[in-house]
Amino acid sequence: MAKDDTCSKMEEVIQHFQYEGVFQSGSAYGSGHINDTFLLIFDKEDGSVKRYILQRMNHEIFKNPVELMENIVNVTSFLRKKIIQMGGDPERETLNVIPTSEGANYYVDSNGEYWRSYGFIEGATSYDAEENPDDFYQSAVAFGNFQRLLSDYPAKTLHETIKDFHNTIDRFEKFKKAVDEDICQRAKDVQPEIQFVLDREADAHILCDMLEKGELPLRVTHNDTKLNNIMIDDKTGKGICVIDLDTVMPGLALNDFGDSIRFGASTGAEDEQDLTKISCDMNLFALYTKGYVEGCAGSLTEMEIKMLPTGAKLMTFECGMRFLTDYLQGDTYFKIHRDKQNVDRCRTQFKLVADMEEKWEEMADIVEKYL
Repeated sequence: MAKDDTCSKMEEVIQHFQYEGVFQSGSAYGSGHINDTFLLIFDKEDGSVKRYILQRMNHEIFKNPVELMENIVNVTSFLRKKIIQMGGDPERETLNVIPTSEGANYYVDSNGEYWRSYGFIEGATSYDAEENPDDFYQSAVAFGNFQRLLSDYPAKTLHETIKDFHNTIDRFEKFKKAVDEDICQRAKDVQPEIQFVLDREADAHILCDMLEKGELPLRVTHNDTKLNNIMIDDKTGKGICVIDLDTVMPGLALNDFGDSIRFGASTGAEDEQDLTKISCDMNLFALYTKGYVEGCAGSLTEMEIKMLPTGAKLMTFECGMRFLTDYLQGDTYFKIHRDKQNVDRCRTQFKLVADMEEKWEEMADIVEKYL
């Protein structure tokens, strides 16, 4: 839907949510690329202002918005009860879904588009880039705390919003198929990268096999653990709320941890062409590990803590494999802005994997102190 069409639908949509006050204005908000997000401002009778977030959900990416919203409502309701029990502020420490006038948690407009709304979290900001290492640490504490609060949530009851998202075995099989089919005749140009993946087939099985055997617990996972999905309190500088719950589903805590290390502890950009600039910063790895374990506050098992370096390596390996698969299939999934950008992306990820392998004992020593 074009932006103008989206704006013209807002008037219809706003009528259908249980908002407090009289609507004053709505404007595009945030830096997200998937959903269309708006900030709504309402004037209340007592003269105060009430703000809300309104989003048009992208159901081209999320094929089942009904199940997605069930996940979000169930998880945020659970969090809200926990936060109240602990004497926290449920209006600021979790997302709060605004119901429609019919009592539903989403509205479908006359074009068949899906909309949802949240209370606006006041006095907090999300940042697109780390300004200092403490931001990375604060995000670790916040995601760890998210894991802790949901440690007794029945993860199996959540819908899988993106099937096999971190099933590394399945990703490996899809990669091999892409190599075999070679529909774009590109395999000849990336033989060293293909071999890098094939040499690590056993790695693709490690965490999936441990989950299957019950050696690692199934958890509620966020699956998009970027800094800008944390609301940082404007006064204290502490992470207070985890947002963007579209990919909340059953998974491994190690995946969330690992994905944070993959992009947060890398010394270069994801598509850096000069691989000498790419390594895994051990100081940042240690800092994030400290924050995450502190945030989890005893909710991780010893095996989960022991396997944190494996989570970091495998999420990086999986992501590189996905970039390479997409290149072999004609760059159809990840957006590219220049030729062979997906090759550059996969090479940075594989350089990180190789660097982690060289620093494996150091990574193991860092997590050892938390066992």
